Amino acid sequence: ESSPRLPAPKNVTVYSYNFHSSLRWSPVKVDRGLVLYTVHFKTGAYNWWDEMNCTCITQTECGFPWSLKERRWTIFLRVRAELGNLTSNWVETDQFVAERNTTIGPPKVNSVTVSSDSLLVSVTPPFGSEVGDFLQYHVSYWENVTSITGKKTETSNTLFKIGNLKESTLYCFRIQVELRPRSDLGLPSVPECYRTTIS
Repeated sequence: ESSPRLPAPKNVTVYSYNFHSSLRWSPVKVDRGLVLYTVHFKTGAYNWWDEMNCTCITQTECGFPWSLKERRWTIFLRVRAELGNLTSNWVETDQFVAERNTTIGPPKVNSVTVSSDSLLVSVTPPFGSEVGDFLQYHVSYWENVTSITGKKTETSNTLFKIGNLKESTLYCFRIQVELRPRSDLGLPSVPECYRTTIS
């Protein structure tokens, strides 16, 4: 006869933001006792499961160790619940590739220098760059009165000018990062607004 099993963890997902990745899941509820969790990983190159830095933990989240920081690796994860001699079934994730699957946040706006016809914007990328990274900044800007119709510009520089602006006019902008060769854009920055000076 089959031995009793714990319920398996639910909502098992990889959460990844700016290449900081972790596995998260919902807690398993039992009547008494403290449920522990163990997480394993394997890569696309080697088809065997290995222990991560999360064995018999009480938390419902497990951060990726440094050994899994390679952005192009294909990674699979699994987690199970444990209580005394009881274990649940393993729950496996779909494949995860950080370069494709991480959410890219907005860049940090360091400074904006205002003149009569332009805004000079300095930004910092949302994550530390690696060899071969190509970041493109997509800038949307608009006169605050005509926020429906805006203009767009693209640049790969962290210091760039939004030019051909009217003097003494309030302009707003927001920026999204594109990491090539991905085709999707990262999350937009919160709009910032500045009034151009009078020449």
